[in-house]
Amino acid sequence: MILFVRDLTVIDFSYLCQQRGLLGESYIVDVELHGELDQMSMVLDFARVKKSIKKAIDELVDHKLAIPALSDATDLIQAQRSVVKFQSARGLIQVASPADAFVAIPAEHITMESISAYLTEQIKALLPDNVLQLVLTLRTEQVSGFSYHYTHGLKKHDGNCQRIAHGHRSTIQIYQDQMLSPRLNKTWCERWEDIYLGSAEDQCDAAALRYLQADPQALNFCYDAPQGYFEISLPAAICEVVPCDTTVECLADFIATELKQQSPTHQFKVVAYEGVGKGAIGFS
Repeated sequence: MILFVRDLTVIDFSYLCQQRGLLGESYIVDVELHGELDQMSMVLDFARVKKSIKKAIDELVDHKLAIPALSDATDLIQAQRSVVKFQSARGLIQVASPADAFVAIPAEHITMESISAYLTEQIKALLPDNVLQLVLTLRTEQVSGFSYHYTHGLKKHDGNCQRIAHGHRSTIQIYQDQMLSPRLNKTWCERWEDIYLGSAEDQCDAAALRYLQADPQALNFCYDAPQGYFEISLPAAICEVVPCDTTVECLADFIATELKQQSPTHQFKVVAYEGVGKGAIGFS
């Protein structure tokens, strides 16, 4: 017997890629449980699937930075502060944070398959004996327009969004004078593809870094948050510094404001997504 749950959850996280650098991603998770019926004539109660398996996925990967632990490009140091140094084709990426903001995936590359294998191994042990096989299917949202991958951190957030290197794969719809503008959508998605969005108030000089080595080609960000102290240093070419927090509400307003400054005689509406199925709308 097979029990299935489609769209169980969405994993919003970032990962390190040797070619592309630091990427935000959003994976939709489908679950299948293969097994025998229990005393309630179920493979597993749907409530337990939604509660325990979703909770495990959230704790293991969601809103974390996934590190390819077996890659030659990875240097993970766990001492007073967990530090990862990753040499990508786009330059050196360094992150220092509490340990629970990272997840080390035992693979050379972060892929849907390596994330799925890691989650399956970790979660299978939590399931009752009548569940013989756990199948997790990860997939991206099917979009007809443009999308971009971004990473950020929200120091004022009271949950896991405060982690300095987590992210999303997001879509955007920009309307100029009430007409959808494919040109503007494409422009902004290309501008923010594989980007780190940092708040200007979190930017710091290399001398202020406590755990990361100074890099003259890098931009640096650091902050204290409820979960602890965070730092990130990465090539300037893969960053954009914005004059606001990087919540989706502020980003939608930032885009709308910048468009209005460029074309003051036009009206704009920006529908910005944060991952799958949620976001904010800004007007100018």
